[in-house]
Amino acid sequence: MARDYYEILGVRREASKDEIKKAYRRLARELHPDVNPDPATQERFKEVTQAYEVLSDESKRRMFDMGADPFAQSGAGGGFGGGAAGFPFDDIMNAFFGGGGGGGRGPRDRARRGRSIKVRVELDLSETAFGVTKDVTFPTAVLCDTCHGEGTANGTQRHTCDMCQGRGEVSQVTRSFLGQVMTTRPCPQCAGQGTVITDPCPDCAGEGRVRERVTRKVQIPAGVEDGTQIQLAGEGEIGPNGGPRGDIFLEIVQKPHPIFERRGDDLHCTVTVPMTAAALGASLTIETLDGEEEVDVRPGTNSDHVITLDGRGCRHLNDPGRGDLMIRVNVETPNKLDEEQEALLRKFAELRGENHPPGKFSPGHGNFFSRLRDAFGTR
Repeated sequence: MARDYYEILGVRREASKDEIKKAYRRLARELHPDVNPDPATQERFKEVTQAYEVLSDESKRRMFDMGADPFAQSGAGGGFGGGAAGFPFDDIMNAFFGGGGGGGRGPRDRARRGRSIKVRVELDLSETAFGVTKDVTFPTAVLCDTCHGEGTANGTQRHTCDMCQGRGEVSQVTRSFLGQVMTTRPCPQCAGQGTVITDPCPDCAGEGRVRERVTRKVQIPAGVEDGTQIQLAGEGEIGPNGGPRGDIFLEIVQKPHPIFERRGDDLHCTVTVPMTAAALGASLTIETLDGEEEVDVRPGTNSDHVITLDGRGCRHLNDPGRGDLMIRVNVETPNKLDEEQEALLRKFAELRGENHPPGKFSPGHGNFFSRLRDAFGTR
């Protein structure tokens, strides 16, 4: 058992991580071999480094406080002078420059989360307005039925990596401004997993998943618009080695409608009526999303008059109620008349005193300053 690591760093047994880090940084600057090459000082520097390695690691510190040897499992002597438990370079960087610890060590989890998918769904106006249940087909990755996500051929299993001996990481001693430093990185042979596949599954080539085209029945809510995205959590690609699924994002594409233009939850359209119908009034049959409806054009209706049908638009998304249907009236003036029609129309104009109309003029909208002057009643 080594000396008291708390005594070596000169800190209390109840010292916090920050206090331990500050003590180590102060001593390391004083004892570093580049500053003081004396052999005795170098041994002291190794001792300080080993003390910090133990006290900065919660599990090793707990073992030391219980009277056990923190290096017993690895059989390492610690410090910079060799051994399997050499002080990691990132911990030294954290000690001098701050930052979080290196995190847990050991093999990485083989399973990884799958990729999210974006799927375009084309819908008619009525489907976006009222919602619909839709079958959506798309390519994705699914669990391999042969190996059930393990990636190994039938009757075989994964083997311990002979490069890292199952640890998932390999260590390398390098020379730095602090002397010899042992750095640790993921094992390149097993990608940090600690195991390798020698006999991969013939169907998925060891990935644990295969690509297929699948069809999902999805519920599209009422009121969605063109460009709306709907997230289906956990419905995307399954991850490598049986990892959790990603998400599906449904992107709504609303197909153009031959009659209606959608603006928010309101619908707009234009109906053209002859001049006589606008003057005398008429009853029109209008096609709406709810079916045919009778609409009255009142006598004397002018062009650009808007007839509003309340509640005949699209449903509000996640909210009760509907938008409106706005029908703009376009009055059509005939441009070709036969002799009898022209005579009757001239007689009509004479009866109304409009055979020589003077015309009616009104001011334009004006610019910003004239409108501002009118609003305050100034001249």
